[in-house]
Amino acid sequence: MVDCIVLIGMPGCGKSTVGVVLAKTSGKDFVDTDIVIQEHEGELLQDIINNKGLLYFKEIEEKVISGLKRERSVIATGGSAVYYPGAMNNLKELGKIVYIKLSLETIKKRLDNIKSRGIAMEAGQTLETLYEQRIPLYEKYADIVVCGENKDIEDLVEEILRSDAINDNIVNRELMK
Repeated sequence: MVDCIVLIGMPGCGKSTVGVVLAKTSGKDFVDTDIVIQEHEGELLQDIINNKGLLYFKEIEEKVISGLKRERSVIATGGSAVYYPGAMNNLKELGKIVYIKLSLETIKKRLDNIKSRGIAMEAGQTLETLYEQRIPLYEKYADIVVCGENKDIEDLVEEILRSDAINDNIVNRELMK
């Protein structure tokens, strides 16, 4: 059943914050895949990367997202979820994918804790190169793109809930009952 809303985007774009409010507003459960990974591993994301390596982290992230089975949920993903085609196909089967788009400048302003946040970055990689690498992937997988520039959480939630792709999904589900 396709009744989840999946949030993707760069670290700092507001996936988790928007996700909680979106879940409350739409009457859905909320799942943050970063939290699922931390619970699975018993460590913070940055500790997993520091202690077990980026490759291990990516393997766990892919496994967790590929195996996620949810209904009636808002799912906030880690920013690197788009690296795994199988995981993204699983998320597409669960629901509509919403890309929260922000400029690099805004992301830079929001990420004051980049070294401790658990961001899947290669050694020596900059935020700029990470942004350039991921944007085409977010756009590839998105059913809906919402621009988060100069909008508060309520505005983003309202825009997501008003989008045709979400509403078509709700209408189609109601017709199938």
